[in-house]
Amino acid sequence: MCGIAGGSWTQGAAPLSEQTLQRMTEALIHRGPDDAGVYFASSNGTQGGGAALGFRRLSIIDLSGGHQPMSNEDETVWIAFNGEVYNYRELKPQLESLGHRFRTSSDTECIVHAYEQWGRDCVSHLRGMFAFAIWDDRRRTLFLARDRMGQKPLVYRLAGGQFTFASELKALMRVPGATREIDPRAVADFVTLQYVPHPRSIFRGYAKLSPAHWAEFHADTGELIVQRYWEAPFARPDAAEAASSVPERSREEWAADLRETLSEAVRIRMRCDVPFGAFLSGGVDSTIIAGLMQQHVDRPIQTFSIGFSEKRFDERSYAREAAAHLGTDHHEFVVDPTSVEMLPKLTWHYDEPFADSSAIPTLYLSQLTRKQVTVALTGDGSDELFAGYDRYQAVDLAARVDSLPAPLRSLIASSFWQKVPTSGQQKSRLRHLKRFLAGLSQTAQRRYTNWISIFDDSRRAELFSQDFQETLGGYDGASFILDSYARCSESDMVQRTCCVDAETYLPCDILTKVDIASMAFSLECRSPFLDHRVVELAARMPRKWKLQGRRGKQILISTFSELLPASIQTRRKMGFGVPLNYWFRNSLREYLTDTLLDPRCLNRGYFDPAAVRRLLEEHMSGKWDHSPRLWLLLVFELWHQRFVDSRE
Repeated sequence: MCGIAGGSWTQGAAPLSEQTLQRMTEALIHRGPDDAGVYFASSNGTQGGGAALGFRRLSIIDLSGGHQPMSNEDETVWIAFNGEVYNYRELKPQLESLGHRFRTSSDTECIVHAYEQWGRDCVSHLRGMFAFAIWDDRRRTLFLARDRMGQKPLVYRLAGGQFTFASELKALMRVPGATREIDPRAVADFVTLQYVPHPRSIFRGYAKLSPAHWAEFHADTGELIVQRYWEAPFARPDAAEAASSVPERSREEWAADLRETLSEAVRIRMRCDVPFGAFLSGGVDSTIIAGLMQQHVDRPIQTFSIGFSEKRFDERSYAREAAAHLGTDHHEFVVDPTSVEMLPKLTWHYDEPFADSSAIPTLYLSQLTRKQVTVALTGDGSDELFAGYDRYQAVDLAARVDSLPAPLRSLIASSFWQKVPTSGQQKSRLRHLKRFLAGLSQTAQRRYTNWISIFDDSRRAELFSQDFQETLGGYDGASFILDSYARCSESDMVQRTCCVDAETYLPCDILTKVDIASMAFSLECRSPFLDHRVVELAARMPRKWKLQGRRGKQILISTFSELLPASIQTRRKMGFGVPLNYWFRNSLREYLTDTLLDPRCLNRGYFDPAAVRRLLEEHMSGKWDHSPRLWLLLVFELWHQRFVDSRE
């Protein structure tokens, strides 16, 4: 796990200096505190410009031999690589049989020789999480790739014949001529989704390489090619036809495949030369992963959890129960409202405004875990693949209502229900019911987008100032989700929504949160559920084995029941929530109001000051729980102060 930076340029364009590359990699030192290196390929006469690769290393595999940038034997191919290729032990003999010779036992060298052997198609042979840049001196091209699910980040900029890239946006901000013009559409995306989705960046002219994509910059012509190389089966138009051409498999057959595939994904993710452990929340996903890890070793693995003094948000009792059941060496930590002290660190590390409040406990959990181990396995990805979120039940129910005759649908969606008074609590059952009924008049895709939005269609219209609305020119902040629905062709709405979440929410929110929080403390997180073989198996699996009645992940629970205490098998999903509602009305009340009502904040021009005041008043009076929306506005303001006002 590392931080990478660098670039390439056409002849006559501004090259990256050694000083600039040094400053770029210094911005990534938290991702790789153990080692550093650079490589420069100078301009080559009429063949075009040059290239530069910078590297910061967190040593995980081959501690003495994994220095980067790394080359092939004749130094015509150079790589800077962030991530892990878990099947490197299987790839190495295959490549050796094809004539390649190795100098190290690192996974990095496997990518170099895989590129030599298969070119761009090398990515299809890699099983892991990765973001890398390869300079091909013979072709004068810079080849970049990002893993299938988007676990490792990669951002880039192309301007004036100069192409630059880095693991984090803050490194690109250190290139001379870097601009900081905010993209209004990125603000609309953020207000809707609580993150800025790929390939967009918060700043104009910068982009994220999307998951399962590669990019190639040609130093001779300045051409940039970006192409997708993989997609999960439920996102392919031929998925349904392919599934119907073979006999239906039994639940037992699916379960056997799931056990074998996930167990192997866990096993190969335990390959490392440093201490490892696992996050353990006491939920189904993390307990299964910790249990499978424990089966592969003859000593208690170390597990880590975090909790809150506010009991409604505290899962520590379940984590303790899971740890006792599995026999792990368990550690825990409590987060309280003084976690506001973590806000400056959160703002700096995430580069862009990022409003998933569970980033706070994830930062603390990573800090605690790193004191004991360097690698931690997680349960991320299971909910999207096996229909684990409660909202999928609503999607299923709404799809059933959509199939009813029109008069009956109209009666169910009647505006009469909206007149029934409700509690202001964010998770009030009646409030959820009213929101569900209100959405029945919309298309299934728009309905789901509004359900998951922090500011839905109507609230965005109220929040944005008139001038900012005009700047957007009619842009729809929900388009990222709607476009994903258009690509995901599954006929079953639950499966289709799982596909959408796996393409959008998972990489842009969950995986971004975990990558940035863990790397802030030089901790490597590995996610067995995101092994592409597990993803492909889950994508092909019929929905009926995942969501049954009001419970998701049923095949996971039954397949690995021996690893799960009875209480964890039957408990409702809790999520990694934070008691913002309580904090904002108590210990953080003054901090929140002082920040959002500061004239500097109110007069930025993005938001209507009256709308901001109304949100605060309704929340503080108890009329409504606006904590997710207020948190989003707070995060945006703190980010703006740090990255735009101060230009740090």
